[in-house]
Amino acid sequence: MKVTVVGAGAVGASCAEYIAIKNFASEVVLVDIKEGYAEGKAMDLMQTASLNGFDTKITGTTGDYVKTAHSDIAVITSGIPRKPGMTREELIGINAGIVKDVSSNLIKYSPNVTIIVVSNPMDTMTYLVHKTTGLPKNKIIGMGGALDSARFKYRLAEALGAPISDVDGMVIGGHSDTGMLPLTRLATRNSVPVSKFLSEERLEQVKEDTKVGGATLTKLLGTSAWYAPGAAVSGLVQAIACDQKKMFPCSTLLDGEYGLKDICIGAPVILGNDGIEEIVEIELTDAEKNKLQESAAGVRKTNGLLEV
Repeated sequence: MKVTVVGAGAVGASCAEYIAIKNFASEVVLVDIKEGYAEGKAMDLMQTASLNGFDTKITGTTGDYVKTAHSDIAVITSGIPRKPGMTREELIGINAGIVKDVSSNLIKYSPNVTIIVVSNPMDTMTYLVHKTTGLPKNKIIGMGGALDSARFKYRLAEALGAPISDVDGMVIGGHSDTGMLPLTRLATRNSVPVSKFLSEERLEQVKEDTKVGGATLTKLLGTSAWYAPGAAVSGLVQAIACDQKKMFPCSTLLDGEYGLKDICIGAPVILGNDGIEEIVEIELTDAEKNKLQESAAGVRKTNGLLEV
């Protein structure tokens, strides 16, 4: 199993680290345009191998996609990160060109690759890869929902005063501060609805804190987060590489599911060797359906800024 991570910044390096530590891949290739940067990150990470007990080989390259040849999975993290006060949508102009170029180079050397998109605005960048590469729809995945759901569970556990291992919950919809839809109605603590423990007002606060999770961190850090995005990506990569048939909410191209077509947006999917093996349609209330439609309208507006 060979995995390529394009972009050796904080997010990309975290992806490579978590994938390597889980020890299911034979090789991880880091790619960056900055001279020596990916090579240095790869060397630094390899020097942790004996300490962290992994045998995954990590290599780096400055823009030489020949070294990514025969990758099974590729992760695109490259692009400019958010700064405090920026929306994900404001990144579209620069990042669209980068993502288009990167995906083209990846497919040139790995025509059967499965691509996971992290670059923002993530739903629109995932849609761009669909429109410009010709890869099958099951081979193109946007990471957002997996990260948003992890942030949701963090906020739920915080509100409950419970260990996160007790908590389950999911976020669907667009990966944006206004577009995501944390499904508080379906969230549970050891199979018991969280509404048994938390007031409606507290659940609403959890929902709002989840939606601005990325912006909160960007304000604190001065740039985009990296540990949780890296961990989210590693979970998706492992589910595909190890054919786990695990369910994650991911940005996927819908074709009638949830009443939506020709749009990439967060929905629960089953991940295995073939990438997205099934899109799971869950029953939503009328209010949740309306929120999802509003989210989709926002994503379509951003998609309209693309030049494809």
